[in-house]
Amino acid sequence: MATRIRLQRFGRKSYAFYQIVIADSRAPRDGKFIERIGSYNPNTNPATIDLKFDRALYWLQTGALPSDTTRMILSREGVCFKKHLLEGVKKGAFDEATAEQRFEEWLNNKKTSLQKVKDTLREQKKSSTKELLDAEKEVNKAKAAELAKKRADIAAEARAKAEAAAAERAEKVAAEKAVKAKAIEATEVAKEETTEVSKEETKETTVEETEETKETEEVPAEETTETTVEETKAVPAEETKEAPEATVKETPIEATEEKTKATE
Repeated sequence: MATRIRLQRFGRKSYAFYQIVIADSRAPRDGKFIERIGSYNPNTNPATIDLKFDRALYWLQTGALPSDTTRMILSREGVCFKKHLLEGVKKGAFDEATAEQRFEEWLNNKKTSLQKVKDTLREQKKSSTKELLDAEKEVNKAKAAELAKKRADIAAEARAKAEAAAAERAEKVAAEKAVKAKAIEATEVAKEETTEVSKEETKETTVEETEETKETEEVPAEETTETTVEETKAVPAEETKEAPEATVKETPIEATEEKTKATE
């Protein structure tokens, strides 16, 4: 039976992470395993690796064969290098202390290089975010300028419409005033015409009346004299004689006494 160090898939679609397991080569990928010695998440930058160093070294020394990806992970974590140093100690090339010293130096160099990578990635991320922020600020400024321009255009259009409406209103008012003035002039002209007509009519009536009076005044004196003569002839002589007597009789003291009684 061949033992393998391989990855077991977990997670969801488009976001997979893996468990580092020791399993039989005949078992399915996500099936039964012997031991879980760590995890691997490639979704981060750099990838996140959590590994049980001693157990991985043990399985390597016992003959477990890693897959390509797990070999890369183990070499990155220094398991392969530690196995190589221990084999050198067994062969007597150097002692265990020098092996530990070399491994510590390698591990420190690896950590510093990894830290540099992380720092460079962090700086790149900061610079990229700064660039994005600057670009976004520029876009926001352009949008604000465009929005201000649109608002200014809208305000100018509204002002122009208001001015046009005011001008139309003023024209309407002027036209109404002109119509009213024309109507007033027409009424005044009509009044003047009516007064002139009435004056002419009064003049005609006065002329007719004066003509009638003149006609009446121009009646022949002969007719008046004839009428007076005829009237005097028709009155009897006796009546004309008695009339003065009656007037003389009414003027005595008796008449005055009657008037005083009436006044009392």
